[in-house]
Amino acid sequence: MAKATLTISSKNYSSWSLRGWLLTKFSGLEFDEVVTAPDDASARAEILLLSSSILVPCLRHEGATVWDTLAIGEYLNEVMPDAKLLPADRVLRAHCRSICGEIHSGFTTLRASLPVNLKGHFPNFKIWSRAQADIDRICIIWRECLAKSGGPFLFGERSMADAMYAPVVTRFMTYDVKLDPQLAAYAGTIMAMPEMHEWVEAAKVEPAEIEELEVEY
Repeated sequence: MAKATLTISSKNYSSWSLRGWLLTKFSGLEFDEVVTAPDDASARAEILLLSSSILVPCLRHEGATVWDTLAIGEYLNEVMPDAKLLPADRVLRAHCRSICGEIHSGFTTLRASLPVNLKGHFPNFKIWSRAQADIDRICIIWRECLAKSGGPFLFGERSMADAMYAPVVTRFMTYDVKLDPQLAAYAGTIMAMPEMHEWVEAAKVEPAEIEELEVEY
């Protein structure tokens, strides 16, 4: 049987590629990576926030081609149910889908103002009010989930939600966003995952740079 393939773009800059990659890793499905160059038109549009769903990331498995990140998560939940990407409880499952949908379609100011850049670190970064509103909403989501689940992940065990919010954690690290102890512990849990270590180390040695996403002072 042919192994699944996952097409991704930049590991340093691409939040959507990270989400799709983590979802596939969490599922336990074996796959090969196909990396598109940042100057590829579709990949570049995805990285530069022109769309949350073009053709990257794209999972191909047993005749299925799935290119939307939420759809990838739902597909993997079907074919790899033992991974429990979605909670077993109906109410919690609805909650998980809701917050995944919110990060998938919302927080546009945060994305534009604090682009993913794993190589970068900008202490005392100036955060504008509209981006701060997005940050505040994300913190509310995390607190509500952790209060219900008890942690260490948003729904106790790691799920689709943690993959969807992992790029936000990296943004908070890159731009020195201050978090209360509970949320800082959650961020630390995400960054300590072996999958995140693997992704970040690969991002650090990635040669390509995209000038539009490099912060200047």
